[in-house]
Amino acid sequence: MENGVALHPSQATAVPLTFSGRIMAMPARAKVSVTIGLVALAAVVYALTTGASQGEFRVLYANLSDKDGGAVVAQLAQMNVPYRVAPGGSAILVPAGQVPDLRLKMATAGLPKGSVSGYELMDSARFGQTQFQERLTFQRGLEGELTRSITSLAAVQNARVHLALPNQNGFFREQQKPSASVLLSLHPGRTLDRAQVAGIVHLVSSSVPELDPKSVSVLDQSGALLTGGSDATRPGGLDAGQLQYLNQIETGYAKRIYELLEPIVGHDNLRATVAAEVDFSQSEATSEEFKPNQGADASISIRSQQTTEQSGSSGALPSGVPGAASNQPPVAATAPLVGASQPLQAAPLSGGGANGRREAVTNYEVDKTVRVTRNATGTVKRLSAAVVVNNRSVVDPKGKTTQLALTTEELDKLTALVRESIGYKQDRGDSVKVINAPFRIETIPSVEVAWWKAPDTLDLLRSFAVPGALVLVSLLIFFGLVRPGMKAMLAPPVLLPGTQLNAVADEPQVLPSQAALPGPRSAEHLEGAKLLARQNPAAVAGILRGWVGSDQPAPR
Repeated sequence: MENGVALHPSQATAVPLTFSGRIMAMPARAKVSVTIGLVALAAVVYALTTGASQGEFRVLYANLSDKDGGAVVAQLAQMNVPYRVAPGGSAILVPAGQVPDLRLKMATAGLPKGSVSGYELMDSARFGQTQFQERLTFQRGLEGELTRSITSLAAVQNARVHLALPNQNGFFREQQKPSASVLLSLHPGRTLDRAQVAGIVHLVSSSVPELDPKSVSVLDQSGALLTGGSDATRPGGLDAGQLQYLNQIETGYAKRIYELLEPIVGHDNLRATVAAEVDFSQSEATSEEFKPNQGADASISIRSQQTTEQSGSSGALPSGVPGAASNQPPVAATAPLVGASQPLQAAPLSGGGANGRREAVTNYEVDKTVRVTRNATGTVKRLSAAVVVNNRSVVDPKGKTTQLALTTEELDKLTALVRESIGYKQDRGDSVKVINAPFRIETIPSVEVAWWKAPDTLDLLRSFAVPGALVLVSLLIFFGLVRPGMKAMLAPPVLLPGTQLNAVADEPQVLPSQAALPGPRSAEHLEGAKLLARQNPAAVAGILRGWVGSDQPAPR
């Protein structure tokens, strides 16, 4: 007896109430649908958790060659690591949390190898290679190492180095010197100054034996020669340093004008340009001036002095007029009176005295002035400044803005300020021109984009597209496959067709197919039904007979 009703053991078969029994009693179609639904839900949950754990993707490597990029992608696929390739193939992105580990693993695998090979070419030397092949391999390795060193500079994006290493022979006079050429590709907006170019030249020349720095040529991506070159290759016959100096001068003068006039006319209401003519010629003059010592008090410096003295003597010889007077001894000389005639005296003896000679040469120092005049390099010869000022904006009491032209007095004041700012010199030929003209302002029409077409909205939808689609698929799977199977499994127990209940009055009654016997609502009702069946089985049989024979459902 179950639920107050006795079942015949040969004809009554009831559905088990245990969970495993309910699963076994489910139809095959319901079992298949529930199994497929649970597997699909597990896949959706795994996809959601995997996408959440991956999070943001960051750059693993950028600017890789096609060969290195393919090798890195193949390694990532072998490691089962999700990756993305940026548009154009310029970068490879991986989950942000795995970037450091993946870089270490890629370095262990020797990736990326790089399109430039250095001295590692010498590691793969083949047995039996000729001397020419060995020398060529060494040259390629040296070029690769120099390329790596040059590309490490911040302004250099890519570089190529070509070395010309002649084969040395035993004749010293016939040996040729090596040379080198460097082609640079700079980052957009980057330039190299003279010091950086000289550093590249010194790096290459120091890496190759007997390479003269003058034999190294450096070019940029536009084909401009950055080292050496004749003056004819430069505009105006100027080299790179002179052009840079000229640009600095012109930029400095223009900056002065902007800083002085912008507070007066307003921002973006001024345009100014300055052209400078700079003299880079070098001249040197040397002059010497000799002046004697002048003035009574001037000190006299003797540079050299030479004195020569010579003396000699001879016997007395008779001299004079022959006669008696000449034979007489000489008398004392007396001073004659003025105007009186002198008496004839005897002539002295000639040759009786001493002979002497004296010479003196004295050289004095003379003042000497040596003057060396060297003109300065980079002297400004002439300046030309052109300034355009926008009209003045005036706002009336109603809030309407109108444009008014500047007066002549205002233009004169601005011209005076510009002249003072650049150091105007009329004798140098400087010119300054300040004019007033309305600026043409091009208005860009604003295009209103619908909210669902806005870039932010599209990015938001893209970010939630995959999770939303997975959630929708999971709901469809649950309500289409899992829920019907669960309802079939949790349905109340039923009696199979063909079962019979034998009443206590021994009157067999056949239950219709799929007839369900509702149970009591509570344990109290169940105990009461059992007690009634024991005390009055005939009444219970009549009640059941009435339920089965009537079309109304049994009371619950």
